[in-house]
Amino acid sequence: LSLTGYIQACRGLMISAVCLGFLGAVFGLVGMKCTKVGGSDQTKAKIACLAGLNFILSGLCSMTSCSLYANRITSEFFDPSFVAQKYELGAALFIGWAGASLCIIGGIIFCFSIAENSNSARRGYAYNGATSVMSSRTKVHNSVPDKTPPKHFDKNAYV
Repeated sequence: LSLTGYIQACRGLMISAVCLGFLGAVFGLVGMKCTKVGGSDQTKAKIACLAGLNFILSGLCSMTSCSLYANRITSEFFDPSFVAQKYELGAALFIGWAGASLCIIGGIIFCFSIAENSNSARRGYAYNGATSVMSSRTKVHNSVPDKTPPKHFDKNAYV
């Protein structure tokens, strides 16, 4: 607890981002259509939207934390009166920004999944039966129907 205030704020924001991301993952698993837990499709859509909101909040917390730390690093780096050790932006900050962006994008996608479910019911597809064995190429070349089977379907074709 002897750290400076902005580092404690960054730590708290990152811990909350991890917790919100975990809750978003749990809600996302429950809200998927392929799971049997969660009830009807409308309930699952609402749970998926809740997962999306958790992911968006997680991404915002992570983005705020990385940006707050980067702001402090750059302000200390360009300050000529700052005499302590100066740090530079590292790979961890860029990975944090990329991960936060992916969390926000994934959360938006989860939130839009509720619009698909609520507007229209899923349509089923009717089975129309098998199509003819004869291909369209064979039909064009054989405009006059003959009674002999095509040569590529004789008894030696499968041996």
